[in-house]
Parts: sequence; C-alpha cells; structure tokens
Amino acid sequence: MSAVAELPPAMALRPALRGLGGSHATWYRRRRAPRLQRIACARPAPPLALSAPERTFILQTLNAPRFADCTPYTAWARLLDEGVYLASVRTFYRVLAVSGMVHERRNQLIHPAHAKPELIATGPNQVWSWDITRLRSSLKWQFFYLYVLIDIFSRYVVGWLVAGAENAGLATQLIEDTCDKHGIARDTLTLHSDRGSPMRAKTTAELLVDLGVAASFGRPRVSNDNPFSEAQFKTLKYRPDFPDRFDGMEHARSHLRPFFHWYNHEHRHSGIGFMTPAAVHWGTAPALQAQRAQVLQAAYRAHPERFKGKLPTPPELPMIVGINMPKPNIEMEETHDLTKSTPKLLTNFSNQVSQSH
Repeated sequence: MSAVAELPPAMALRPALRGLGGSHATWYRRRRAPRLQRIACARPAPPLALSAPERTFILQTLNAPRFADCTPYTAWARLLDEGVYLASVRTFYRVLAVSGMVHERRNQLIHPAHAKPELIATGPNQVWSWDITRLRSSLKWQFFYLYVLIDIFSRYVVGWLVAGAENAGLATQLIEDTCDKHGIARDTLTLHSDRGSPMRAKTTAELLVDLGVAASFGRPRVSNDNPFSEAQFKTLKYRPDFPDRFDGMEHARSHLRPFFHWYNHEHRHSGIGFMTPAAVHWGTAPALQAQRAQVLQAAYRAHPERFKGKLPTPPELPMIVGINMPKPNIEMEETHDLTKSTPKLLTNFSNQVSQSH
C-alpha cells in the first residue's frame, strides 16, 4: 500500500491497486484517520439519587419481618398508609436488584410433585388403562363421551361405553361389569388412568377397594403417563370412516361396535409383533408366531439368495410391557476377548410387578 501512495496523481487508483493485488476498500480504510479513544471517567451521581444510608434503610425496611412476606408494591402501599414515603416502587426494585434480592418474596404453599407412575405387565389382565374421550354431536356444543378400558399388555379393549355425560357412576358400572366379565381376581389388577374427575371420584375409589383393584394415576398434563389409551383414541379418530359428527347415541354405538371388533380381532398392532390384540390376550399368539416362522423358513429354503444368506424371523412378541418402565441396571461383563464386552441386564421386574399390585 505504501507503493500506491507514491504513485503520481495522474495514474488511476483502481488499476494500480488491481495490479498490486490490493483492494480499494482496504486502501481507504487504512488512510482513514484513527479514531480517538474515549477516555473513561467517573460518571457523576444524579442529583436525585438516594444516598448510601437511604438505600441501606430501604433494604432494611423491606427485609423487616413485617414486610418479608410482601411484594415491594405491597410494602410501598402499606408505608403510605402509615404516612411514610421512602422512595418509588421502581426504586424499591432497583435497590433490591443491586443486592440480588429480586425474587418471589411471598411465603407460598409449595405443592409436592406428583410421582411418576411406573407400571409393568408381563401378561394380560395385570394392568388396564382407561380414559374418556369426547365425540362431537351434530348439535352445537353437544358431545357424547366414550369410556374405554384397554389391557396394556395385549392392547385388547376389554370394555367400552358411550354416554351423554362424563359421570363417575357410569364409569364405576363399566369397571365393575368388565372385571366381572373377565373374571378378575382380587389383588391381581392395576387400573391406571389420568386425573379426571370420574377417575378420582369417591365412588370409583370405593369400588376399586371393594374389587381389590389397585388404582394408579398419571401426572397432571403429562399425556405420556397414559400412552396406551391415547394411542387407541388416535387409531379410532384417524380411521378414514370416522364421522366428523354423530347424529345421536345410537349412531355412535353403531359405528363403534364394528370398530372395536376390527381393533381386537383384525387389526395387526405394531407394538405386539403385528399380532391382533385378541391373539395376544387369549394366548394364541405363540402358535401364530410359530406358523409365521415356518412360512419364512420355507421361503428361505426355496430362495436363500433373496435373503442374503440370513434366515428371516417373524417380529418378536413382547415379554414385558409397561408405562414409564424403570431403566434396568446395566453391568458390563468382561469376556475372554478383551476387546469386547457383553451387557448384562440386571432387572428386578418380578419384584416391581408384585409391588405394583
């Protein structure tokens, strides 16, 4: 750039810079006079600022026992009622902020956090999940209410009911009839739900005690605590033939009867090895899985090249199903090959199943 400065004035600047491989923007930036550095100096205190003793007195007043549970605005108002003015509300907040005391000052009741439900089922009729969903009516602001009980291990809908209201009495009648229909013995079933009013009603709680059924509840506003019921409702409402509105109670029942028959006996569920819920619930799934394995073996023997030398197997059946299943402890067990290790799952599922009931 110093060579460019020595060029005669008649020579154009841009061609010269281009010949030297420089940029005209860099040239102008370097020629610019350096900026003067701003000298930092102490800022004088505003004439209206509070003195240090005044700020200390405000802080002591706000932290006094009679104001320790008050917001700065409440303390300011109470002082005014006593004929005392120390500063504005904004100044109160500013003084507290300097000392790092801007936080919730009121002594409020802290509700304990709801425990996360952890349920495990190793077979049918160990854990049922139930919920209520609304079905829109053809009349504005009118709904029908669908009550559904589902077995989380087999995904089998064990009971359902359509009513015109969300009622604890109807829910208890459905639970009692369903338990009697499936022959549920005492202390063998856990009934899980969210925290809706019919689920936590006194009549429902008394019925569960009489039946020997353990009650389990999800956390408020956590849909993942009731995933099986929520997933079943989505399957229902996302079917292509699901009506946008129902003309009446009988219309809803006439639609739901074939749906639940299809769901239990024809629908291949991905969560249970693409078996039907009825096959898993009534114990015919292992025989069907063996039949699938024979078909795959015959196809492999006929054309092994199509499977790249690997024998195909049908999807596995679930052995353990749960809601918020506790993570098993994993220990790395050393093998003879020092470069590899085998994860060993140490579970206590059997103890947790007995405790959940």
